[in-house]
Amino acid sequence: MPTMMIPPKLLPMVETPKRFKVAIGGRGSGKSMTFADCCLMAAQTQGIKTACFREFQSSIDDSVLAILADEIDRLNLQGFEIFNNQILYEGEPAFKFRGLARNTDGVKSMHGFQRFWVEESQTISFTSLKALTPTLRIADSEIWFSGNPRSSVDPFSQRFIKPYEKELRRNGYYEDDLHLIVWINHDDNELFPEVLEQERIHDKKTMPTALYRHIWEGEYYDEVDDTIIPVDWFDNAIDAHEKLGIKQEGAIIASHDPSDEGGDSKGFAVRHGNVILDVSEKVTGDAAEGMDWAIDKALEANADYFVWDADGLGVSLKRQVDNALTDKKIEYVMFKGSESVEEAEKPYTAGGKTKNKTNKETFFNKRAQYWWRLRDRFEATNRAIKGEYIDPDELISLSSKIENIDQLRAEVCRIPLKRNNMGKIQIMSKIDMARKPYELPSPNMGDSLMMAMYRPNLVKRQSVKLNYSGWSNA
Repeated sequence: MPTMMIPPKLLPMVETPKRFKVAIGGRGSGKSMTFADCCLMAAQTQGIKTACFREFQSSIDDSVLAILADEIDRLNLQGFEIFNNQILYEGEPAFKFRGLARNTDGVKSMHGFQRFWVEESQTISFTSLKALTPTLRIADSEIWFSGNPRSSVDPFSQRFIKPYEKELRRNGYYEDDLHLIVWINHDDNELFPEVLEQERIHDKKTMPTALYRHIWEGEYYDEVDDTIIPVDWFDNAIDAHEKLGIKQEGAIIASHDPSDEGGDSKGFAVRHGNVILDVSEKVTGDAAEGMDWAIDKALEANADYFVWDADGLGVSLKRQVDNALTDKKIEYVMFKGSESVEEAEKPYTAGGKTKNKTNKETFFNKRAQYWWRLRDRFEATNRAIKGEYIDPDELISLSSKIENIDQLRAEVCRIPLKRNNMGKIQIMSKIDMARKPYELPSPNMGDSLMMAMYRPNLVKRQSVKLNYSGWSNA
C-alpha cells in the first residue's frame, strides 16, 4: 500500500495552524505533491474544502486537478470522485479550480471553502493577491501558496519573501503569528528521483548560473527573453571595484528619471568614475517634488554633472533646474533618448575595439546608444571578473551598499531588445514593456543608471592602480 510521504521540512504545514502557509523553492522539492497530499488528507479526516487557484488557467489542464487525481490513484484513496471541473468526497465538493487573471471576482464564489491553495503563486498579480484575503473569512481558514520565486519585485515576492528574506536565507524557515514560510529544494526532499538528479547535474553544467539557481534552488530570476543584460553580468559587477582593486576616480555624475503622480516612481543614480554609488527611487509626490529631491541628492553627492530625462514631462522642468543650479558648481544636461545618437559619424567602439559601423548605423536612437553603453560595461566587467584584462575605464561596479539593489537588478535585467527592420539596435519602449506578454513596470531606476553613462566632453583620464592577479598596474 503506497504511503503518504512528506519531506520533514514541510511537516509544520500539517502540524501548525497559520493564516498563510507558503512553500517556495526549485524543481524536485516535493512542495506541490506535499500540498496535494495534505489537502486530500484534510478533506478525508476533517471535511476541509479546498479551492485551488492559478493566476493563469485557460483550461482545467492548467490546474492542479491532475496532481490530485494522480495522488488519489497512487494512494488508493477511497470516497473521492473526479470530474472535469471538481473533485467530490462522499458526494460533496472537496476541490474546485479557478483561474484568477481573467475573473478575479470568481474568488467570491468559493463560499464554504476553508482553504485556498494557489499553485505557481510567483505569477499572481497584485489585484488577485488583494482579492484572496478578504474573501476567505471562515474561522481557522488558511491560504496556502506554492511556487518558485520569479522576480524579486513581483507582488508575491514583495509580500511573502522580501520582508522575511534574511531569516529565510539563514534558516530556510520563517514563522510568526500570521505566517509559516518554508524554503525547500531538491536536497531537502528524501524522495528526489534519480531521473531528476541526472537532469539537475546536466543543467548545472550547461545552464547560466542564474537560470540554474532559479530552476533548481528557488532563487529569483530577474531576466526576460531578449534581455540585453543577463543576471550573471549584473551580479558579477557588484563590488567589482573591490574585487579588481579599482579606485573611485573621475567625474561624479548624477542622473534623474522624473515622473508625475500616478504610479511610476522617480529614479536617481550617482556614478563616480566607473563606480555606481547610489541608485534609488521616490514613490510619492509630483514631478516638481521629485526634481527637488533629485537635485538635493546630486548636490549632497558633490556631483560635477546633473543629467535628467527631458523627453515628455521632463522638458517642463528646465526652469526649475535653472533656478536651482545656475549658481552652483555643477553642470546640467537635458537628456532626450528619442533624439539621434551622439557622435553619429564616429565608429562604434566597445571594449576598446572599433567596430565596422558608425554610431548612426548601429543605434536606433540615443536611448539605445546609452543602454548599450551600459550593457557594454557590464559585459566587459563580466569578462574582467573571469580573469581577462580589460581597460578599467570600460568597466562598471555597483556598490553593494545600494539599498534597492534587488529592484535595480529586476529593472536592468528586464530591458528587452526590440527587433528592428533596419538592423539597428533598438531598446523596447516603456509603453511596449507594459504590454503583454512582458507587462513590466517602468524601469525608472534602470533608466537613471542608463543616463549616468553620460560622457562629459572634458574629463581628464586618470591613472588607475590594479591589484588583480595577472593584471599590470596602469
